Amino acid sequence: MIEALADRTRRSIFELLADGPRSVVEIASAVPVSRPAVSQHLRVLKEVHLVDSRAQGTRRIYSVDPRGLQAARAYFERFWAGALAAYAREVDRTEPEKGNDQ
Repeated sequence: MIEALADRTRRSIFELLADGPRSVVEIASAVPVSRPAVSQHLRVLKEVHLVDSRAQGTRRIYSVDPRGLQAARAYFERFWAGALAAYAREVDRTEPEKGNDQ
């Protein structure tokens, strides 16, 4: 999942879809790559469940896949508790003792 978003174009596509569902044509008009390249990037994002698609007539409409978004959130949140605990330890270590401030 992180590897998929490491690519600048894929990240741009993902961020664009965060604003709402779009077709390949709409996505291609917003990023500096061709429609076939957009399709390839969408395929990668879909493989890691960051993007989902649905048929609408002859077009496919792409949107952010909540399953992948939840997995990404869970991945980063596991670091958050440790980072906050380390921050609290550092604050406690460097905080001047009460009554000794001058």
